[in-house]
Amino acid sequence: MDLSAADLDQATIPQLARRMADGGLTAAGLTRAYLRRVVELDPRLRAVVAVDPTAESQAEESDRRRALGQSRGLMDGIPVLLKDNIDTRGLATTAGSRALRVPPDADAEVVTRLRAAGAVVLGKTNMTEWGNFRSPWASSGWSAVGGQTANPHVLDRTPCGSSSGSAVAVAASLAQVAVGTETNGSIVSPAGHAGIVGFKPTPGRVSNAGIVPITALRDTAGPMARHVVDAAILMAAMEGTGPSFTPGTLRGARIGVWRRTGFDPDVDRVVASTVELLRDLGATTVDVDLPYQDEIQAADRPAMVAEFRHDLERYLRTRTGAPRTMRELVEFNEADPVELSLFGQELLHDAEKARPLTDPVYRHQRRTATGLARRCLDETLAAHRLDLVMAPSNGPAWLARGADPSGPRTALPAAVAGYPNVSVPAGFAGPLPLGVSFLGGRGADEAVLRFAAAFEDAARARRTPAYLPGVS
Repeated sequence: MDLSAADLDQATIPQLARRMADGGLTAAGLTRAYLRRVVELDPRLRAVVAVDPTAESQAEESDRRRALGQSRGLMDGIPVLLKDNIDTRGLATTAGSRALRVPPDADAEVVTRLRAAGAVVLGKTNMTEWGNFRSPWASSGWSAVGGQTANPHVLDRTPCGSSSGSAVAVAASLAQVAVGTETNGSIVSPAGHAGIVGFKPTPGRVSNAGIVPITALRDTAGPMARHVVDAAILMAAMEGTGPSFTPGTLRGARIGVWRRTGFDPDVDRVVASTVELLRDLGATTVDVDLPYQDEIQAADRPAMVAEFRHDLERYLRTRTGAPRTMRELVEFNEADPVELSLFGQELLHDAEKARPLTDPVYRHQRRTATGLARRCLDETLAAHRLDLVMAPSNGPAWLARGADPSGPRTALPAAVAGYPNVSVPAGFAGPLPLGVSFLGGRGADEAVLRFAAAFEDAARARRTPAYLPGVS
């Protein structure tokens, strides 16, 4: 049967799996419905940079397995889009850069696992070039390969980045789910701006092999979805484990509230209403202020620059026809007619001069940043006997290619600490989505997802995008 836009927007993976098992839906039909959405909507959104020409045949193979009683589980036949820094054999993997236009020879480990689970790789999504680590003045959601991705709620606004295309594609129902990557906010921030769920797991749970790096110490792929249950199911497939997710309850939970007030009145209002809802659901809330933020940032940025050079140059050596060193990449950009058309490559120049990872100054910077990030969460959770911390994920989306306004910026501590973080839709600033994040302590991945599911079920804050041309 045909699937309407509303069907795609509302359906969860378990619901789709039941329909396929009952014979009321095929993976091929589901895949074709999403491909039609890409053709219809993506010229306005520029979220998808490549469609896999084998997508329909992948779906047909899934249907044959199911007919033989050999379904591989909930993800079998589910269309997935991948951020374009995740290697896909024979299909472009560019990290947004024209320097990586020769496709890789092998799938990333996470793609191998998704294929083993039966997922249909639909294609690749646009991203802020090099994971938003080329210039401090980068246009969020822009790459030389894909251009500027638009926020589907208001088309002249940014979706934020760097997993911009993955967030937009999920919000606009161009795929059931998508994979993003995060080093510092690149999943949870675009999820908040696009009004979807984004989960940044503990680094190491998902293999980084075959993913274009910023820093291998804490880069991680993570799921992006319209529903928390779908994020949990996709996460299990990415890990290569079977899904065992059950929603939790907020009754009896102790939740720290990191309000980050004063950045935007709509953010303050949504955080306040979230606190009221958490209390109505039986949680105890405690206002907290996570310490050491400036000190973490000051030590982390130069350490990241050093790691970027080391890890990116190691990755580039795996790619045919690509620059091999930071110097060669800088020279490629200088000679290219598109790469430097909007902003520069200051961070690449910094990386050229970065300290080696054996340097004691670098080692001190990394120990300081990671240690303080863990302390800021560990000490706060322990002092108030908290299960997790809630904070705003984002402020209202700004104009695309405009100056990035100061926002609540709450992704840093969990990102640098290597702790889990999930963003869930919580409200709106006019037509622009606002999310809240649930930050957990060491190894609390399943706990933050359970709490996020309980909040999502009560808040029901997600809306279908309106594709407005702009707002005053």
